[in-house]
Amino acid sequence: MSNQPESEKGNAAADSSSNDELSSPITHKTRAELAAQNAKTVKKLVFVVVGMLGFSFALVPLYDVFCDLTGLNGKPSDQAAIYESVEIDTSRMVKVEFITRTHSDMPWEFKAQVADIRVHPGQMGEVEFYVRNPSDKDIIAQAIPSVSPGTAALYINKTECFCFKHQPLKSGEEALMPMKFYVDPQLPKNITVLTLQYTLYDISARVQPAVVVAMNNS
Repeated sequence: MSNQPESEKGNAAADSSSNDELSSPITHKTRAELAAQNAKTVKKLVFVVVGMLGFSFALVPLYDVFCDLTGLNGKPSDQAAIYESVEIDTSRMVKVEFITRTHSDMPWEFKAQVADIRVHPGQMGEVEFYVRNPSDKDIIAQAIPSVSPGTAALYINKTECFCFKHQPLKSGEEALMPMKFYVDPQLPKNITVLTLQYTLYDISARVQPAVVVAMNNS
């Protein structure tokens, strides 16, 4: 008959059970499966992070496309509109203001000949913009327009605009650049004032060589 205390017998049994679990192939298999699952999880997280980064970079062009389609960012169309005979809404008048700016590296003088004009929706309007190149070098410019409030960009239709193409000026030259437009009669009635702003950029270093050659030969 054994004199081993019951507590020691219990401990021995527990140790034996632990050793059996450690040596059990089923336990080893489970740990291997867990390791594989963890590796898969890490890979998924990496893909998610990479995907989020790619999506964040894609947001910029997607936003630009959305804004071009809706005009919500105040960018009017860069294509000439065709003026169709529409019924002029003589019951209301819209004030169109003009603001001109030049980029920090653009030395040109640039201004609208009038600060604002008033037109009926559907009525053609025309404004001229004055530019002068006071620098000692020939410069090719590009005007970028924006409209405020942004939703109003959907209703500004330009049939002619200097912003549709590059504008070259030789050193010391000046010019008047026309802009013809009409406001769509569907303009919401709560919009009574539109602000059309043009910012002029020096794009001489980025234009095609043919443009420069044509400019020098003019």
